Amino acid sequence: MRMLRFLTLLIVFLFPFQIADISAEDDGGGKLVYIIPVEREVERGLEAFLKRTTTEAIESGADHIILEIDTPGGRVDSAGQIATLLQNLEVPTTSFIINEALSAGSYIALNTDNIYFVPHATMGASGVINSDGTAAEEKAQSAWIEKMSSAAESKGRDPLYAVAMADPNIDLPEYGAPRGKFLTLSPNDAVEVGYAEGIVNDRVELLHELGLSKATVVETEPTLAEEVARFLTNPIVYSILLSVASLGLIVELYSPGFGVPGIMGLTALILFFYGHIVAGLAGMEAIILLLAGIILIVAELFVPGGILGLLGAGAIIGSLLMSGYDVGQMAFSIGIAFLIAIAASVILFRRVGLEKGIFRHIILRESTATELGYVSAKNRLDLIGLEGIALTPLRPSGTGEFNGERIDIVSEGGFIEKGKRIKVVKVEGVRVVVREI
Repeated sequence: MRMLRFLTLLIVFLFPFQIADISAEDDGGGKLVYIIPVEREVERGLEAFLKRTTTEAIESGADHIILEIDTPGGRVDSAGQIATLLQNLEVPTTSFIINEALSAGSYIALNTDNIYFVPHATMGASGVINSDGTAAEEKAQSAWIEKMSSAAESKGRDPLYAVAMADPNIDLPEYGAPRGKFLTLSPNDAVEVGYAEGIVNDRVELLHELGLSKATVVETEPTLAEEVARFLTNPIVYSILLSVASLGLIVELYSPGFGVPGIMGLTALILFFYGHIVAGLAGMEAIILLLAGIILIVAELFVPGGILGLLGAGAIIGSLLMSGYDVGQMAFSIGIAFLIAIAASVILFRRVGLEKGIFRHIILRESTATELGYVSAKNRLDLIGLEGIALTPLRPSGTGEFNGERIDIVSEGGFIEKGKRIKVVKVEGVRVVVREI
């Protein structure tokens, strides 16, 4: 009897501790969770941010990575790089769609192990659209549809719905996507088709569903530099920066000293390269090429010929192209900046001329004008009518003497022998015309 009581008491005391230990393990006690926001447009700046934060999570020994997604989509190429990054992670990943995961955002979500929705969230509408709002060419659309399908299959999801998100030809009227419309999944539809593991109200519920209620949570945020880089690498923004840079530097050429236009131009150029360096688009080779181009252009001011200037301009354009993720878009932006520079040059040349700015140091403005005392030769109109002697035969040019002064002369056309008397009949600049008397 005593032995039975002892065993009963032992079980009573030990069992709660055992339950607590199991509960702690199920709730993620001692585990580390990294939460990474995926917000605004998908572009190269977001890619750089995700690369940094996932690397930090792996190095810190994270047990789970949660992407809190709220994005209308963005660049297909950047989404592809992010997908590769996620697929190579050995840590479990979960997409928590807190508002919308559209277009490239849905593709990112499909490349994670789990997907959870808040009640009002949506996912889908992933057709490829060009920057001008038109549908992409068939080749690009076909490649994107295949990527969507592969992403779904890689995580054990039915690829039909991923394809329907990118291909309006798939007919799914039961999910609000008849033929001709891209599929957008609601939370309930996503759960029904197996694209979502569940619907939760907030992060606390999500962690509970993942068995990570007591895990240590690390929230990541973009640094100020990354935020600035994401803004500066937007195609619209860097097109404006390049236009401001070209306009500012052109205006500075027509302005005395170095003032506001030059500062604006240099600042815009610095911001362009700063954003692209932070985003991982521009490397030291682009900076070296830029500096080489500037040095060559400055050298052109002292070395005539134009070759150095052309090489310098080519080097600067090359550095800009090297810094762009999309060469076509970058070339378009450079073209706009070039046209603005030409227009500004024409207007300033007509209104200001070359009397001010750096041109005043490299362009010769003085002339040997007659009113300033400069003459190319003395005009001898005083010789007309004088008589003299031909000191040499005139065939038809030669030398004559007039009032004791030797003068180079030319006959009207005929031959005049030496010693003949002659008379000046015409003076044309330095040409003194004589006739035999």
